[in-house]
Amino acid sequence: MHLPMDDIQAFVKVAELGSFSRAAEQLALTQTGLTRRIQRLEAYVGLALLDRTTRRTSLTAVGREFFPVAQRLVGDLTEGLQRLRTTARLSAGDVTLATMPSVAYQRLPQLLADYARRFPANRVMLLERSGTQVTEAVRRGEAEFGIHIAGEPLPDLAEALLSTDPMVLVCRPDHPLAGAAQVAWADLAGHDLATLGGGSGNRAAIERQLRQAGLPGRGRYVVESTPSAMALAAAGLAAAILPALPGGSPLLPRLVEVPLVAPVIRRSLSLVRRRGESLAPAAEALYAMIRASAARAVPEPAVT
Repeated sequence: MHLPMDDIQAFVKVAELGSFSRAAEQLALTQTGLTRRIQRLEAYVGLALLDRTTRRTSLTAVGREFFPVAQRLVGDLTEGLQRLRTTARLSAGDVTLATMPSVAYQRLPQLLADYARRFPANRVMLLERSGTQVTEAVRRGEAEFGIHIAGEPLPDLAEALLSTDPMVLVCRPDHPLAGAAQVAWADLAGHDLATLGGGSGNRAAIERQLRQAGLPGRGRYVVESTPSAMALAAAGLAAAILPALPGGSPLLPRLVEVPLVAPVIRRSLSLVRRRGESLAPAAEALYAMIRASAARAVPEPAVT
């Protein structure tokens, strides 16, 4: 059923003002145009809603019954449209972002602080998941978009590359390997390591490279998140194998990063969203800020 909203709005305005001329003026219509709208509405419902004489305009009995309904309808529609316009203009609303714990820990705090300054009324929910779980959270609509480890192209999802980060050894400055300019994977023999397990998207690549270097595929400590690995490294229990953080780790200044070479292994991060779907304004604003931040970083080659 097609609702004649323009005609209902005209009826409400005439009923409120009790005058065709004043209603036409406020609606920026000619009186003839306003009369046609009222006639269309009355033809639509099949009943007279207004009694009009040369001296006065009044509601019929049916019109009096319909008037509060029409008034609420126009008021709700106007309010709803105003909220949508405010949302579009201010990018207001809530955002749900799926991300790996390492990204939430290392990369997002400053970005979210900038976002909060620009959009102080917006709320951000972070779903911390492993790489594959990030993808599924976006696919199922649990999150508007996500940050995950780039892999094979996904037909139902769109990706935007953020960075390609080399794997590094993260350790305390007093660790035997801390002063090296770079460390080959084979040189890790004899050192306690903390490696990522569980659903980490880096797990397979790290374990494969350790085995190729003649070492056990898993370290002495196997953890499920970057913060846990960094905490073990900070305590001096092990050196952690993690993706490099551009600019180092300001959250744990007691740690140093030593490049791992022979070969260099890289982890590619990308934004992922459902293909062909628009983001809500609040989510679009955060998505754009993350992309812009990545674009300002110095690009690294994807393959070494």
